[in-house]
Amino acid sequence: MNELEQYKILKEPFYQPQDDEIEMYTAAYINRMPVMLKGPTGCGKSRFVEYMAYKLGKPLITVACNEDMSASDLVGRFLLDKEGTIWQDGPLAMAARYGGICYLDEVVESRQDTTVVIHPLTDYRRTLPLDKKGELIEAHPDFQLVISYNPGYQNLMKDLKQSTKQRFCGFNFQFPDENKEAHIIAKESGVDKKIALKLVQIAQRARNLVGHGLDEGISTRLCVYAGQLIANKVDEKSACKIAMVNPITDDLDIVDTLNAAINTFFE
Repeated sequence: MNELEQYKILKEPFYQPQDDEIEMYTAAYINRMPVMLKGPTGCGKSRFVEYMAYKLGKPLITVACNEDMSASDLVGRFLLDKEGTIWQDGPLAMAARYGGICYLDEVVESRQDTTVVIHPLTDYRRTLPLDKKGELIEAHPDFQLVISYNPGYQNLMKDLKQSTKQRFCGFNFQFPDENKEAHIIAKESGVDKKIALKLVQIAQRARNLVGHGLDEGISTRLCVYAGQLIANKVDEKSACKIAMVNPITDDLDIVDTLNAAINTFFE
């Protein structure tokens, strides 16, 4: 048993397809193409990767990228133990060596000098140089690299270089249509379809305010949180306020607008 076995997803995650993304991802994996997922926070990007890893039967290593992440955090480093110095593979090196899917979540949060290390793995070479160790990893045939980010957070300081973007095939994710999103919320939270539809309609009110006082709308994830609270006998209005409104804004005018919508739907 290799080190990646612990990253196998044993239980099928719930995922509601929006279009032909399952077939397209499968085709990309067959051709070992690197994949880039773009879309707003909480719209299902990470769940989609988990679902595809399960369907393909491949281990999935997820890395939550951040501005403090160094190249060594991805590829590995030498460590000291009681017997001396040993090399420890990072998540990217482990996936490349043994054949898994490495998912870099919110990749734009990491420094650009860190993301450069993925370049040799995302073209015809499919290699990962371990400069500190003096080793060149030839990627396992089952290896695939997946990255995700939220285009709404792009700016001059936080964006992928074109030299990085053009190494991937891209999938655009948006929030599902009303009925599909309500189905997801009902399935994930345990509330009935009628309440789930109300939660979606409240979320849509918030999404219409993006760019008009809100940086980001209410995500499907937050709707599920509200549904879970309601399913556990929390008052509907209170559940919506603490799970859907309070996390996204401190602007009192927007809070009042969304609370008014909640009161309308849950009179």
